[in-house]
Amino acid sequence: MDSDYGVPRELSDLQKNRSLYKPELPPCLQGTTVRVEFGDATAAADPSGAHAIARSFPHTYGQPLAHFLRATAKGSNAQIINEHPAVKVGLVFCGRQSPGGHNVVWGLHEALKSHNPKSTLLGFLGGSEGLFAQKTLEITDDILATYKNQGGYDLLGRTKDQIRTTEQVNSAMAACKALNLDGLVIVGGVTSNTDAAQLAETFAEAKCTTKVVGVPVTLNGDLKNQFVEANVGFDTICKVNSQLISNVCTDALSAEKYYYFIRLMGRKASHVAVECTLQSHPNMVILAEEVAASKLTIFDITKQICDAVQARAEQGKNHGVILLPEGLIESIPEVYALLQEIHSLLRQGVSADKISTQLSPWASALFEFLPPFIRKQILLHPESDDSAQLSQIETEKLLAELVEAEINKRLKEGTYKGKKFNAICHFFGYQARGSLPSKFDCDYAYVLGHSCYHILASGLNGYMATVTNLKNPSNKWRCGAAPITAMMTVKHYGRGSGSGAITLGKPVVHPATVDLRGRVYELLRQNATRFLMDDVYRNPGPLQFDGPGADSKAVSLCVEDLDYMGRIKELNEYLDKVRTIVKPGCSQDVLKAALSAMSSVTDILSVMTSQRLE
Repeated sequence: MDSDYGVPRELSDLQKNRSLYKPELPPCLQGTTVRVEFGDATAAADPSGAHAIARSFPHTYGQPLAHFLRATAKGSNAQIINEHPAVKVGLVFCGRQSPGGHNVVWGLHEALKSHNPKSTLLGFLGGSEGLFAQKTLEITDDILATYKNQGGYDLLGRTKDQIRTTEQVNSAMAACKALNLDGLVIVGGVTSNTDAAQLAETFAEAKCTTKVVGVPVTLNGDLKNQFVEANVGFDTICKVNSQLISNVCTDALSAEKYYYFIRLMGRKASHVAVECTLQSHPNMVILAEEVAASKLTIFDITKQICDAVQARAEQGKNHGVILLPEGLIESIPEVYALLQEIHSLLRQGVSADKISTQLSPWASALFEFLPPFIRKQILLHPESDDSAQLSQIETEKLLAELVEAEINKRLKEGTYKGKKFNAICHFFGYQARGSLPSKFDCDYAYVLGHSCYHILASGLNGYMATVTNLKNPSNKWRCGAAPITAMMTVKHYGRGSGSGAITLGKPVVHPATVDLRGRVYELLRQNATRFLMDDVYRNPGPLQFDGPGADSKAVSLCVEDLDYMGRIKELNEYLDKVRTIVKPGCSQDVLKAALSAMSSVTDILSVMTSQRLE
């Protein structure tokens, strides 16, 4: 199979046209000179976890932010890098394939060659397994020709990816040393970038000269924090899914007799479901975060849907479209507890066919209540992060069955007077993740690839490539890098009971869930009743690469108040101005004004910080 990697693709006319498109670089990445300005040392977003993170990552915690500057930048203390010796860099795809991943390879390859034609980019074949086995493909212009702006990960492939155990980390380090790599770029989501941080720390401790860089590429859209605004692949996934959802909405409105239950890929967080709702306006979406926050049971959710169906029937509407994130099943408290029991028994070596006999009484009762197809699916072995195989659990069919049973019950009782309830179920995931990437994902991934070179040229280790100000045109994007350790948090989990309970906390990059106090969720709630009752279905149409719609961005990206990196830089500029104005020799009035203002600011910030710690 290795011989299939990197072979020329047979392209359609549209694919050929897309392969000729070349994204525009922001001014800060143009030219052959690297200008990097370092900010202050970073700290953990949650101060309560800072000590644990610093203890686990003594060599890579507390590193400064890095900002890459355009040639015309004034008044900066930028480090200018003009010398670019030939380097050898490895790149590995980790995690689920996401549209745009190939452009990270293209951007990095182009940056390497433009700064020194003798530099080399090696792609590891088959994901992390290829890294451990030192299976590589040297990337060339000819190999890239039919993969530029194309979907999938088939240029290099991927496997069940993790670089976590001591054996795996040592194998990765052995490969980097054997191949004399100056840098290793890991393309993936939260789990892969957590592994990248651990790898960078281990390399630094062992004095391995290979620098490790992470790239935020995941269709789930859950690698979000103050430094990372968006993930490569999310824009495409949502646009492709939104068109499919909109087509179904039109079908529902035309036939007026079906309820469509659509489950969307996206792991534990509901970002994909939220974005697709804002783009296509289905009647209802149930977020995993809402269910978890309100501790809704499976019967609560069923009632919620049935009440909506009944309300629509009273207006003569016997059709509708309901979106469900794939992580919904794990957010239901009693189902999550059942899954934890099952996973614990599986880890103990209990075979799937014997598990039902070893469950606690309440778990056994719930297990027997569930339909046979769901029982079979929740008995599957968990993923490497101990979560259920969410893509294999047909939550949409489970809820459709429960809703149908409840509606039939109401029909007999006379409380429901609509037509017979008919459900059609879909799972949208694999159809979208192999799509041609959107123009935004092509541009974003290509720019991140270039940023990776700048990070390596600056000698940084354990950093993630970042691009901010993304809702604006690409010539206004700000490029930089942030230490992955600054994105980590520590969650504490109680195990056991009584005084012997053990609380465990491990620093990792946790997936960001939908913020129920954020602007995007507020926009969703503002429109919830209108979406439910008025059938204001919206069809964004297929992906556009030119003309109207080509430059559209995700609704959630445009609504959120982001650009943290830009604001940090702006704050430092203000502080520099204060230092310039208030210095020995300034007037008493200037000094008093500065002291008064700074005292007020520090008092406010102290209060805000203490509230976060409570």
